[in-house]
Amino acid sequence: MRHILFITFLFFFILSSCTEKKRNYVIDKKDYKNKLEGFWLGQSIANWTGIVTEMDKIGIPINNKGEGFYTSEDWGKRDKPNIWSDSSNYQIIDFNLATSDSLWGSDDDTDIEYMYQELILENNRLKLRPNEISEGWLKHIREEEENFLWVSNQRAYDLMRKGILPPETSNPENNKYYEMIDAQLTTEIFGLYSPFYPDVGLSMAYLPIRTVARENAAWISEFYIIMHSIAPVETDHENIKDKIFWMSDQARKILPNTSYSAKMYDYVKTKYKSGLSWEATRDSLNYKFQINNDHGYNWSKIDETCNGCFAAGINFGASIISLFYGEGDFKETVKIATLCGWDSDNPASTWGGLLGFMYGKKEIEKMFDVRLSSRYNIHRTRTGFQSPIDDFESMAEKGILIIDKVVEQMYLGEVRKNKWVFKKTPTRFTRDYVDDLPDVDLSKLDE
Repeated sequence: MRHILFITFLFFFILSSCTEKKRNYVIDKKDYKNKLEGFWLGQSIANWTGIVTEMDKIGIPINNKGEGFYTSEDWGKRDKPNIWSDSSNYQIIDFNLATSDSLWGSDDDTDIEYMYQELILENNRLKLRPNEISEGWLKHIREEEENFLWVSNQRAYDLMRKGILPPETSNPENNKYYEMIDAQLTTEIFGLYSPFYPDVGLSMAYLPIRTVARENAAWISEFYIIMHSIAPVETDHENIKDKIFWMSDQARKILPNTSYSAKMYDYVKTKYKSGLSWEATRDSLNYKFQINNDHGYNWSKIDETCNGCFAAGINFGASIISLFYGEGDFKETVKIATLCGWDSDNPASTWGGLLGFMYGKKEIEKMFDVRLSSRYNIHRTRTGFQSPIDDFESMAEKGILIIDKVVEQMYLGEVRKNKWVFKKTPTRFTRDYVDDLPDVDLSKLDE
């Protein structure tokens, strides 16, 4: 009941108008397309780099493995085989890139976002219905054992096969993994479908999030959506570092102050501002929450496997470490996320996608000395799509089509001269940054 009351209050708060002044905001679709391509490229780079260390270091030893953590000195090295597979395929910890003559493989950090994008277009509905989500999952996820699902995603899928629909698939009575990391991997893109207006992205993602998550896991997912939604805002910050901190502080408002996710965010920020190294902050975060279970954090271990390592909370804390200490630098952020521990490919993917969007595909390509692939093999992990091999340009164009619908149907805006004109009255949630948006003379668009 407390959760329901909180969500009711939150959406009342978000949707309440704070100003009667109506303004026009404009985004160039060509520029946004480059940013969406950067999102898919940056996310893929970070995903496959993070996989190199996935589950190597988990804070609490499992079967006498996992003790200790990586530090910055471990970049370019490897001290022992990967704990997750017992024999790592990767000889060193470094950027794991698909060059122009190869493919990016899909993974659980990118493939369900891809699936939701396809389902929105296929069903011609911005807010997917429970049966549409279930039918999409059952169509595109393989039934065999190697289906690239874990914890809450796997449990939700099993429930769907029994005819149970979202959001009951995340009901704690049905799904004991409801506070695992899963929704964080699959819903960030809804923020990019709703530039400037987080309330729209949150409403579109409400059911996809609650297909697999509740409580802190859901709030953390909403935190990420808000950051992605306000990333396109042009502000007067001097650099991307300052803008990242402003964005994260805006998103922090979605986390209830008494929640362990809020406590983790505030704790990491305090340690960062104190000048403590990222390694020392990570170590203290591990002790405080994983070992000492402060602030009611009881997700260190929930069965005989290391499922606690997949928890929404500790991976959120690790992601905030990489965000703050990475300071807006794409490579540094991905490096720290990769070395930080736990389910390392997931925080890396989140920030790789966000920073990839903010820099754009062209700038991300300049950061590496090789020609990077733009092709994406969705059928590595999923099935049933018309094109098993897609590419980032096509994926970005599909995103543009969705935003066309969002602008016209949910913003009461329009598409003019390859630009989006936003006419929706700003909401209370946007009041802290709406004054930074340029007011555009629409008569000049037709010149």
